[in-house]
Amino acid sequence: MNKYILPISIAVAVVFLVVSLLLSNRLTVGGEENDGVVRVYYADNISAAHQKVIDQFNAMHRGRIEVVPVSLPFEKFSTNERKELLARSLRNKSDRLDIFTVDHIWVPRFSRWCEPLDARIPESERREILPEAEASCLFDSTLMALPMYIDVGMLYYRKDLVRKLRPEAGFEDRLRKSLTWEEFRRLGSDNRRTGGQFYFFQANDYEGLTCNFFELIAGQDDQFFLRRPLDFERPEARRALEMLVDFVRRDRISPSAVTEYDEIQSYTQMLNENGVFVRGWPNFIESYRLSYPDQGKLDLLGRAPLPHFEGHKPVAVFGGWNLMVSRYSTRKQEAVEFARFFQREDVQKTMFEIGGYIPTNLQVFADTAYVARHPILGYYATLIKSGFHRPALVEYTKMSDIISRAVHRAVKGELGIDQALHEASVSIRDAGATR
Repeated sequence: MNKYILPISIAVAVVFLVVSLLLSNRLTVGGEENDGVVRVYYADNISAAHQKVIDQFNAMHRGRIEVVPVSLPFEKFSTNERKELLARSLRNKSDRLDIFTVDHIWVPRFSRWCEPLDARIPESERREILPEAEASCLFDSTLMALPMYIDVGMLYYRKDLVRKLRPEAGFEDRLRKSLTWEEFRRLGSDNRRTGGQFYFFQANDYEGLTCNFFELIAGQDDQFFLRRPLDFERPEARRALEMLVDFVRRDRISPSAVTEYDEIQSYTQMLNENGVFVRGWPNFIESYRLSYPDQGKLDLLGRAPLPHFEGHKPVAVFGGWNLMVSRYSTRKQEAVEFARFFQREDVQKTMFEIGGYIPTNLQVFADTAYVARHPILGYYATLIKSGFHRPALVEYTKMSDIISRAVHRAVKGELGIDQALHEASVSIRDAGATR
């Protein structure tokens, strides 16, 4: 494992230096310059939707508050790099960042460095938050974050390619309700005879692979992640890992290159190589509308739940990003004001319409006329009912890093399935990573 430490350390140091330079133009104490405007520095993947909201907020607060975005695009910064960058800044008690987003599973870890929000958020506003999203904002029963948006794992498919494989009437309707994993794998075997690519998923060594692995575990036992201590040598975990390995190495329904893919790479290659399916998150199509050269392929994409195990219901891991305010910020009031702005119904609709982000404000889903104009929201609401949260542990990221490394090596063929799970379990216990 030592061969990985130096490159990762160098990469994190370079990323930290880049963002530090981006913020180095703050020359005055308190984030205020000669004009008396309080400048709030906000780090996130600044999409067109985010920028629209920032511009709207700045226009409303002109002369008083200005949000200064610091973009950490997913195309350039992996989730692990973002995590280490933010953690390093906060460990140093830096006030360079006032507000930032975190993968919602990071909330327990980052709570030690962030401002509790219970006293700052009116109860009336909290009642409007989607319960599944608010659950990820709590740590020790304290509100430590506000949701930016919620995600839930899902399947994308090429409608034209599926219809060639299964032209019979009603198949696509069943697909949109969820196939069994057994039927999905048989479909992959049929596709191999066409010479085309079938299933793309994220198997690089990072959080996305952990999500794929956890979904296959929870699909067999929906109580697995509620038990303590977590036991990754149980039969459910073994079967889950065996399936991921088989997708690549035995069934060959997934290309071996998935071991180098995150979400962006898997989406791009699924489109470029005319793959039939890809596991992804809800705003894939909307984000690619801005950049992918062959828009016709995007028009051919459909959405479906992930496959399920016979006798079990479909499940998918919750994702999403939450807003947290640095404990070391000297602009907490203004940062909280910006976080609350993101919770507004009209702002949530803007994020959805431009970026495809699933709203977390219940009033959006209660607006029946709006949902009728955007029926995908009703579909997302159904998927959310099948969602589950990853375990909310302080040391979750440490555990996830161990899991993703072991699963990644197994899918690459560097470790056997039992050896990978055993070594991961021992490392998790030794690191105290079940807290």
